Amino acid sequence: MLIITEQRKIGAIFGHAVYQVTKTAMIELSSSKMKPTLLNSNDENRYKKLLQTIDLRKDFFFSHSYHIMRSLQKNFNDPQEGWDLYDTMFVWNEFLTRGVRNILESTCWTVALVYGFFKQDKIKTSGKDIMLTLIARRSRHYAGTRYLRRGVNEEGRVANDVETEQLVFDDTLGPRQISSVVQNRGSIPLFWSQETSKLIIKPDIILHEKDNNYEATRLHFENLRRRYGDPIIILNLIKTRERKPRESTLRQEFDKAIKIINNGLPVENHLRFLHWDLNKSTRSKNANALQVLMKVAFEALNLTEFFYCQASSAQTPGSSLNLHAPLNGCGFRGCDDKNDGGNTDCIDNNGDISQEDTCGSSDTSTSGIAEDVATNNGSTTVKPPKLQNGVLRTNCIDCLDRTNVAQYAYGLASLGRQLHALGSVESPELDLDSPLAHHLMHFYERMGDTLALQYGGSAAHNKIFSAKRGHLKFAIQSQEFFRTLQRYYSNAYMDAYKQAAINLFLGYHRPQQEKFAPWESESVAGENVLDDKTR
Repeated sequence: MLIITEQRKIGAIFGHAVYQVTKTAMIELSSSKMKPTLLNSNDENRYKKLLQTIDLRKDFFFSHSYHIMRSLQKNFNDPQEGWDLYDTMFVWNEFLTRGVRNILESTCWTVALVYGFFKQDKIKTSGKDIMLTLIARRSRHYAGTRYLRRGVNEEGRVANDVETEQLVFDDTLGPRQISSVVQNRGSIPLFWSQETSKLIIKPDIILHEKDNNYEATRLHFENLRRRYGDPIIILNLIKTRERKPRESTLRQEFDKAIKIINNGLPVENHLRFLHWDLNKSTRSKNANALQVLMKVAFEALNLTEFFYCQASSAQTPGSSLNLHAPLNGCGFRGCDDKNDGGNTDCIDNNGDISQEDTCGSSDTSTSGIAEDVATNNGSTTVKPPKLQNGVLRTNCIDCLDRTNVAQYAYGLASLGRQLHALGSVESPELDLDSPLAHHLMHFYERMGDTLALQYGGSAAHNKIFSAKRGHLKFAIQSQEFFRTLQRYYSNAYMDAYKQAAINLFLGYHRPQQEKFAPWESESVAGENVLDDKTR
């Protein structure tokens, strides 16, 4: 039994503490008859070592009173308790706690662990203290390492599926305001792979022709629609043209899949799709990649909006917010309701975001977004709530480096809107060179490094962020080369073992006497652990 023996507070959401695991213990549970057998079992010791490979002290977090595995909007709008919370795709110990929960018929003896990234800091703007929180939640479905988990599986689950949530709230006296915006990243939802190679740093991309009707791709986007509503906006950052086709092959196939899926959907439910070659843009002297990404972000925000709510003034700073009680002014419509903002100027007949529109103005004065009009509820002025409908889904090949830059741009565009809704800034648009922009960039850079280490084996390639800070070109190139080597070594020599550990932790591999162990050569290709000698 794995037990958390020490925890460290890393933040709080309206008084609900969030903790990181700092120390664990593994307790042996066996009868006197079984113990001699276990002590002499090489397999038992190997499985123990494999399970301990998942270090709960790294990037796992939880809360005793706040449902950290769900977005703020879902916690307010669709409260859940008990077993339902463990079914969430972001609870990594769902399988390991299942037996305890079923036998005791209770969830009070277990904590739901989320794996990913959590960072919180206080920012000061216009004399107000604002809490800024960034959360990344990794999906436990089709989870694993870079070359061993690519694309989509038959259930429509994609590799490296991460939900990112940016929370902003104040702790001042009077009506308390809180805002949240959610975005998503995930592997290209096609059947494709790359062979792990000890000789080639960039192995060929293999596209598998096993789903001509794109049913798995369709399932993936249906799942996104159930989670976030409409519209689903896809930003695809992979290369458009190459001397030797690699990424561009996936780009063409992805485009074909989206068009076929859209042909079977009503126009109002069409997937909004934009290809933009970020690598090509960063090489151009005339293009500013972050500026273009900001314009895409503003277009997406016009379509999806963001979550905002004003809590009762009876809630004093430091007290816990009751997430299951209706808040003043928070009469929400359901997630599946249509967004009637009329913000479809940037959408062409195929439901794609036009690339030309990303070069236009980001002025939102005619975007159709309603101005905040305060209503008076007794003696308290309450602003109308906002609800996010739909999501921006970003991907490159690994959904790490280029994706993280795009997510930062969306986060910065959102932060301006969020702070404006809170009354903390006059303009809903923040400048890329503002102190707030630099502060937020540090958040996203840290998140990018953390997610890249988890999936790829090295920190993220942050050349756009480094260039923004004015670092020398030679220093940036040296750092990028070193990280490439780190990632290559991890993928070629370490990932098979890490993948087997993840499969054991999540319950995808269950030890059975009649079943091959992960370290045996008869295991499924790509799943076996390297034997001791090879390691």
